[in-house]
Amino acid sequence: MNLFDLLLGTPILAGLVLAVTRDAWRATWINSGASMVSLVAATGLAVRVLDRGSILAHDGAFFIDAYNVFLVALTAFVAFTTTIFSGPYMRHELETGRVTPQRLRLYHAMYQFFIFAMFLGLTTNNLGILWVSLELATLATVLLVSLYRTQDAIAAAWKYFIICGVGIALALFGTVLIFSTSSEILGHENAALTWTILHEYSKDLSPRMMIVAFAFLMVGYGTKVGLVPMHTWLPDAHGEGPTPVSAVLSGLLLNVALYALVRCKILVDGATQSGYAGYMIMGFGLLSLLVAALALHQQQDIKRMFSFSSIEHMGLMTFAFGLATPLANFAGLLHMTVHSLVKSGIFFTVGHAAQSMGTQQISRIRGLIRSQPAVGWGLVIGTLAIAGFPPFAVFTSEFLLMTATLQSYPWIVLLLLLGLAIAFAALLRKIQPMVFDEPPDYAQRIHANMLPLYVHLGLALLLGFAIPGFLADWYDSAAALLATTRGG
Repeated sequence: MNLFDLLLGTPILAGLVLAVTRDAWRATWINSGASMVSLVAATGLAVRVLDRGSILAHDGAFFIDAYNVFLVALTAFVAFTTTIFSGPYMRHELETGRVTPQRLRLYHAMYQFFIFAMFLGLTTNNLGILWVSLELATLATVLLVSLYRTQDAIAAAWKYFIICGVGIALALFGTVLIFSTSSEILGHENAALTWTILHEYSKDLSPRMMIVAFAFLMVGYGTKVGLVPMHTWLPDAHGEGPTPVSAVLSGLLLNVALYALVRCKILVDGATQSGYAGYMIMGFGLLSLLVAALALHQQQDIKRMFSFSSIEHMGLMTFAFGLATPLANFAGLLHMTVHSLVKSGIFFTVGHAAQSMGTQQISRIRGLIRSQPAVGWGLVIGTLAIAGFPPFAVFTSEFLLMTATLQSYPWIVLLLLLGLAIAFAALLRKIQPMVFDEPPDYAQRIHANMLPLYVHLGLALLLGFAIPGFLADWYDSAAALLATTRGG
């Protein structure tokens, strides 16, 4: 069995086993154990790519380079640490009656199938399979978002399914348009949708057809990224689903959708020899940053608030990959890393805070530092980190992005700074009473598993002080793969 088989086979097998595992404690260990095996396989693939370069497997069906192996490793790590948080969190939900044993089995099984869908999307060499993988991820997360079976949860899941279903349908049409032009060169076979072959022949593809295709792909995959104005499903899905689902949605799934969009952008850049796709991506990214920053001030639900923070940061990453200079790509990759670490860690604290207070309403969450010191301080530090305070690496990635933008489009720096300042003010205003006020009478002490949060914030802090040489080389290699000549 090679590393690809281990990476993709483990979550499938684990999902099937978890679907029939009735004991909650045993299911927790199987979930974490399977995720750990996936992490080992992802680490092995990363080492091989760093040592030998890009890898093709199974007759070219799977492809790994410095860009996607970085995301595979990041996905496997956050998925594993989330299972560590998930165990005691979901047992508490079971004990309080929010989920039944049957729904807990559904949760564990769908979690592993969701991880499989993301691994499949990141490693496949076929644009059609990439589309299928994101559809699979959507179906798995619809069941996870609706897990509590309340009226609001079902409404959120339905909204998620409809909006993302429409989006993914548009992405399918964009994929069909790519096939319509590539098949004229490569024939009506698998090669016409194989990314490595398309990349090689991208200059021969019809520029007009690729431009039209990318317009559909931008809206389709942009819906999954959570870009404005296609973002409306995301706050509801975060607000109503279990907190571990919010952690992997924000920290992982949005990355995979953005990965798909960037892969398609590279083909359009090759076909058009212009910055058309980059300009479109930059526009959506900047709009998402500014709208999400303003929306943060209006939120009354803590999980919805941090979902808008995710939209803000996905806007920053999208803008960086649209700018597409080596420095901007480096900043985007670093930001993707630290956002996944910090935002998932924040959701860990948010989940425990909501369990302690019995609510997600910001106005009713008070005095966390006194009632649950570890949770309160975790929320404070996590919020400072995601807001871009030094020395956390979010500050580093944002500084690098500002520098790259200043080199290409100096006037846009003012808009980026404005968006970040508005978002920072909202987070500071909302978080302060939640952690520093007097705790209410209804606050309960719960067992909070803070180890995953400490690991995530610790890594974000270390990356803020110094990026290890091997990781910097890794980012440099991936940034070079994504870079275009436009803008420097």
